[in-house]
Amino acid sequence: MKIRVVSSKEEINDLTDKEEMVHLAFRPSNTDILTIVTKCPEEKALHIPPSYMKSISRSTRMFLEMRGIPLIEGDVWGHRKDINEYSEVSESIFERIDQYRKEGLSDEEIEAKMDREMHMGPDLLRFILKNRK
Repeated sequence: MKIRVVSSKEEINDLTDKEEMVHLAFRPSNTDILTIVTKCPEEKALHIPPSYMKSISRSTRMFLEMRGIPLIEGDVWGHRKDINEYSEVSESIFERIDQYRKEGLSDEEIEAKMDREMHMGPDLLRFILKNRK
C-alpha cells in the first residue's frame, strides 16, 4: 500500500487521480481537503499527523464521512520525501495479518500484537485490518 506524502499546499496540484491514500504533512485547510478529494476520486483515506487532527473542522469531517473517506491519525516516521514521494506499507505487514488470521486471532488481538511489533499508528493499523478482509 502506497501513501502519497504531501508536504505543502503547492504539492496538491501534483496529485493524480489514482491516489488512494494521502498523508498531509502540513496543516490543511478545508479547501485543501476538498481539493484533494475532488482531484483524487479513488481516495480511500486521508492520513494526518496527530497535531493537525484537532484543526480539522466539523464540517470537513462530516464531508469526508459522507464520502466514505476516513480521517486517519498518524505519522510517516523515517520517510525521506527527497528520495520518494510515497511512503509504503510493507508487504510483510499484510503477510503478518494473514498469518495471524489463519491462527484464529481477532482483529483486536492482531492490532494489539502488531502495535507492539511494528510500531504502526493504531488508526492506520485498524484501517488496514478493516480493508484486508
